[in-house]
Order: sequence, then structure tokens, then C-alpha cells
Amino acid sequence: MRAKLDENVPIEATELLRAAGWICDTVHDEGLAGADDPTIGTVCRKEGRVLFTIDLDFADIRTYPPSEYVGIVVFRPPEPSRRHVLQMLARVLPVLSAQWVDHQLWIVEPDRVRVRGATDPAA
Repeated sequence: MRAKLDENVPIEATELLRAAGWICDTVHDEGLAGADDPTIGTVCRKEGRVLFTIDLDFADIRTYPPSEYVGIVVFRPPEPSRRHVLQMLARVLPVLSAQWVDHQLWIVEPDRVRVRGATDPAA
């Protein structure tokens, strides 16, 4: 799988993803730090990359329908700290590897993971 880390995801997440077999780059790698959400979304679509972010705007399936993206993974840590995001990523990586299906939105919370698919109604 191909991934792109949003600027709000710790850079150390690239190592975790690469160790799990993902091809990973960051918005910083491409000079997109500070770009607006639609620009980030467009780049991910064009490159066929799964976006990893803590930006809740990407969890809105009316604005970012899963059918238009390889995938979006939104972390909802109890606090937006490097440690919490990395812990959540480490915890969900085996699940992502085992159960990944394209065109899904994964919302990763401390105690659960919610998945919305391309065929789920936008409500």
C-alpha cells in the first residue's frame, strides 16, 4: 500500500508504516505543508495514496467520499500528542494490514476503530 502522512502526523509514523510494508511519504516531502485540505485530498487521489491524518475534516464523507480515495485514516487521539498518535498507529497497523479494503474511511479512536465504506450513505 501507498501512504501519505498529513503534516499533523508525527514523522516517526513513516518508519512504522515502512516497517509494515507500506510505501510512505509525507506532505513535507512534497512541499505541501500548510496546503489546504482539498489540495491534500487531490494529491492523495492522483497518487493513489492512503491519507493518514488527525484532521477531522477528512472524516466528513460528504466532503471526502471514500469512493473517491484509496483510503483515509483519521486518528482521534485523547490529546493530539506525538506519543498518542504513534501508539494508536502501532495498535491499528496489524488490523489495517489484515483487513484493508480500498475506498474506506478508518476512524481510529483510543478504544475502537470505525470503518465507513464507499457504499455507506453520506449522513
